[in-house]
Amino acid sequence: MLAPDEFIAGRWASEMIAALPRRVCDPVRAWAERTPDAPALFEAGACWSYAELAEAVAATRARLLEWGVRPGDRIMVVNENSRALACLFLAASELDVWVAIINARLADDEIDTIAAHCEPVREFYTVAVSSDAARHAERRGAETVADPWLGEVAVTPHREAEARPVHESGAEQVAALIYTSGTTGVPKGVMLSHRGLSYVAAVSGALRDIKPGARLYGVLPASHVYGLASVLLGSLHNGACLHMVPRFDPAETYRALAEDGITVLQGVPAMYARLLEYMETQGLSLHAPHLSYMSVGGAPLDLGLKQRVEAATGLTLHNGYGLTESSPTISQTRIEAPRSDCSVGKILPGLEARVVTVDGDDAQPGEIGELWVRGPSIMLGYFKNPEATAATVDPEGWLNTGDLATLDDGGYLTIAGRSKELIIRSGFNVYPPDVEAVLNQHPEVTLSAVVGRTVPGNEEVVAYIQPVPGSKVTVEDIRQFAKERLAGYKRPSHIILMESLPATATGKILKGKLKQAAQLLPDST
Repeated sequence: MLAPDEFIAGRWASEMIAALPRRVCDPVRAWAERTPDAPALFEAGACWSYAELAEAVAATRARLLEWGVRPGDRIMVVNENSRALACLFLAASELDVWVAIINARLADDEIDTIAAHCEPVREFYTVAVSSDAARHAERRGAETVADPWLGEVAVTPHREAEARPVHESGAEQVAALIYTSGTTGVPKGVMLSHRGLSYVAAVSGALRDIKPGARLYGVLPASHVYGLASVLLGSLHNGACLHMVPRFDPAETYRALAEDGITVLQGVPAMYARLLEYMETQGLSLHAPHLSYMSVGGAPLDLGLKQRVEAATGLTLHNGYGLTESSPTISQTRIEAPRSDCSVGKILPGLEARVVTVDGDDAQPGEIGELWVRGPSIMLGYFKNPEATAATVDPEGWLNTGDLATLDDGGYLTIAGRSKELIIRSGFNVYPPDVEAVLNQHPEVTLSAVVGRTVPGNEEVVAYIQPVPGSKVTVEDIRQFAKERLAGYKRPSHIILMESLPATATGKILKGKLKQAAQLLPDST
């Protein structure tokens, strides 16, 4: 199914796609000429206009050349959200340099493994905003320098590495290397093109009504493709102002929504859950006088959380879906057509989608199958891993998302879960998001994560529960709650209460770790 063209913000999506910039940095210069005094990047009380951002990017480009960085090279930026990160990324993109954007909260061995794999000629650390970045910088021999635009950053000595070919076409030139948080093995470096990232920034951003005058709360890490393409580039492509926030803190988010004129809030489900938890424990109601749009992505949204957020804000919580390998957005709900369910909306115009059954046939409307997509946002491959690339993208350009989904007669997509996370219990299919949605309805539950556990001849359902702070809820309470609301084959055999579920910096639950732990549990009785 080819998604139909759409008329968005006064233009057809096909016209937007045809007019995509050659490089992701180009819109900044364009806005600097059109609206030089408009705010672009806000950080810790200071703001750069578009003219200042363009000047900062030009100065940083020159500085990169002084540091021996050349077209086709790779640099690694270990960071938390900051103007320095944005400036380094945009300046590198002007030079046709690949940027490996790495979250400073990763463990030492993860940083070392990624650095060895991507072979950067220089490593940069945003030490001014991140104690974790400062620790990694010291450990890896980076020297702190002061720059008029970047502020304090730490830089490693220059090292030689093979430069990659430079392509004139934005569809062929790599802009970013985003390393996946894979559940097993070494993370893979996803090569994302200028065109793919710009496509998401332009089309997805327009569908969210991002435009000059909008103020986005940029707390999603730019080291994750959601934070990079949808938030950072989505803001700058469309002439809006981005408030760059190094880490999510519910109290600070609550304050910013009340005082900083935020109009757009994007996050993952865990972020919204923690914001509601903070408000409930503090006895607060939300005051967000300028907030007009909210959306969620990066992990499954359950209906209970959606309803609670909407009740607290009076706004629709829009849903979307994507993955790193698709830059990331594949679908999203439309402002003019809010959903009362957890559909992730319609496929973005310009993309094609197929839902494929286990027999390899196209699924009927409403039938569950594996989702495949094709279009301008699909990755260029996994860096130095052609085998994994071939296993994920077929010769015709179709990306196997690995997710189970349905498409209904109206073109609305609903995600059932990861195909690898499907639990088959006594011959019945159990989709973890279905079970999590029920468990999350318990008033004493903040988050839940459901995984499968292999036992002789069968699989069991294991539920990890993060209660609200100070809760006295027991395993038996949760078990009884589930018994009243779930079919027998869906009920957890094991329920484990945890103070906090293991998660990435974006709030994505690390189900791989939980699944490994589940295999060590005693047999259920």
